[in-house]
Amino acid sequence: MLFNKVKVFSVQLDGATAGVEPVFSGGQAVAGRVLLELASAARVGALRLRARGRAHVHWTESRSAGSSTAYTQSYSERVEVVSHRATLLAPDTGTTTTLPPGRHEFLFSFQLPPTLVTSFEGKHGSVRYCIKATLHRPWVPARRARKVFTVIEPVDINTPALLAPQAGAREKVARSWYCNRGLVSLSAKIDRKGYTPGEVIPVFAEIDNGSTRPVLPRAAVVQTQTFMARGARKQKRAVVASLAGEPVGPGQRALWQGRALRIPPVGPSILHCRVLHVDYALKVCVDIPGTSKLLLELPLVIGTIPLHPFGSRSSSVGSHASFLLDWRLGALPERPEGKTYSLAAPEALSCQPHPPSPPEYSEVVADTEEAALGQSPFPLPQDPDMSLEGPFFAYIQEFRYRPPPLYSEVSSGV
Repeated sequence: MLFNKVKVFSVQLDGATAGVEPVFSGGQAVAGRVLLELASAARVGALRLRARGRAHVHWTESRSAGSSTAYTQSYSERVEVVSHRATLLAPDTGTTTTLPPGRHEFLFSFQLPPTLVTSFEGKHGSVRYCIKATLHRPWVPARRARKVFTVIEPVDINTPALLAPQAGAREKVARSWYCNRGLVSLSAKIDRKGYTPGEVIPVFAEIDNGSTRPVLPRAAVVQTQTFMARGARKQKRAVVASLAGEPVGPGQRALWQGRALRIPPVGPSILHCRVLHVDYALKVCVDIPGTSKLLLELPLVIGTIPLHPFGSRSSSVGSHASFLLDWRLGALPERPEGKTYSLAAPEALSCQPHPPSPPEYSEVVADTEEAALGQSPFPLPQDPDMSLEGPFFAYIQEFRYRPPPLYSEVSSGV
């Protein structure tokens, strides 16, 4: 039959090894081949290729107007970031070409724009890149093959803005039945703003409990997905890593001298897309019985290029020393509290026991903030659309375990 003439029709990318697909970034060339295997001779009208990259968001909101009338408002927006077309086979005469049975390969190559958006899959939006080949044959429905590829835009944390320490302080009066029960204060600081997956954030904090009841400090890394369309915004939050401290009794003070909070394998920050953002923050909060939580938020940027082992060593050591002295922590600790992990030994990460599941998002944010966002109380399910798993993992092997630079690269500027 005519439909059985095509045995194989697929798109393959160059650079794939052992089943692992290549990862691209802006400015690189994407090359590959369209594989066509025929069981018998077949006439072909044309073979066309199209590459597309698109950021798309969509959500709906139900609104009521009166007691019995309700309507649904839809929000949608899309941005084309890659668009490439090519014809791989087309007869000059405008008729058809007869291909003999067997295997046929049609090569293709195209250049990506210099700046792109990292591949992303979220609850209300996505950033997707794909290559589609279409085989046109007379009197036969067109045959299509599709190949998705991943783009990871490098985010280098070795910049002054991302190496700067982050700090803040908050306080709240503990109240119970309209009576003041004392003042609770919180101060927190981290040594820099930029981190990469697998790194440990040493959290330095001071909790002063001037109330009459024990309080419980917590810390968490929170991912915020923001979708934008037609002037409206939709946000989705999830806790990706967390830790809980010991209760602080009435009239007592507690110090965190580098409590370790490890960043799991999550996607990098997306900050420069018109329709969606992915942001991270370290949220340190204190649970106060009878009062809304005391919350302090420090911004984070999750990058793909880890801290340079040579270029920023002197500056980072000096800033770390002054960082500790500013906090009156005395002698430099040998290591942060808790377990640490080495990026140079990825097997060390896999042999550690799994940490407990992150808490609900509502446990680490202030009650007033949650109400202001108009979100229902969690628990927040581990939604597969949250993209904490998926095409992002490809970039971890690409960037996290880069070998140190050559000596000539370091000494050339001396």
